[in-house]
Amino acid sequence: MATSIFCCLLLLFFLSRVTSSDQGNAYLISSQIISRATAEKQSHFRFYFHDIVSGPNPTAITVTEAPGTNTSATIFGLIVMIDDLLTTGPEAKSRSVGRAQGYYASAEIEKMGLLMAMNFVFTDGKYNGSTIAILGHNEVLSPVREMPIVGGSGLFRFARGYVQARTLSMDQNTHDAIVEYNIFVNHY
Repeated sequence: MATSIFCCLLLLFFLSRVTSSDQGNAYLISSQIISRATAEKQSHFRFYFHDIVSGPNPTAITVTEAPGTNTSATIFGLIVMIDDLLTTGPEAKSRSVGRAQGYYASAEIEKMGLLMAMNFVFTDGKYNGSTIAILGHNEVLSPVREMPIVGGSGLFRFARGYVQARTLSMDQNTHDAIVEYNIFVNHY
């Protein structure tokens, strides 16, 4: 009799643990082991980013600045929204492959360092509709800057990797710039 009471109590304890743990994960829809049928690959892309801040149709506009931004040597506190053209060559009339959409913010007091948060949105070929997301530090005056790829969508779902940026030209009067981006992206 004592053994059967002990077994019943043990069963009740076990059932209460299962029920309470199920309720604790009510937000979990499913969890399963997955295997990837296709191998991960790395693609290397090169585009040219056209950052136009001047003229009647700028692709980069200031949305806010801090009270001291105009007196800061690094324009600290400036935030610029972008919808910049991405092309296959450095000339603006080169074939368009997409847009760089997001923002950059001057985030360093002592050097020209930007926080870049942007998506490369593809509008051409088999990648049309896919995106690569970049979030990182861009030390503008360095010859080569590296930023991480933090994700993507479409054909770049689960993307990871890095980009390297090199400024090809910057007009000292207008501040319009052309930047070469080499993208090394791992994806499935």
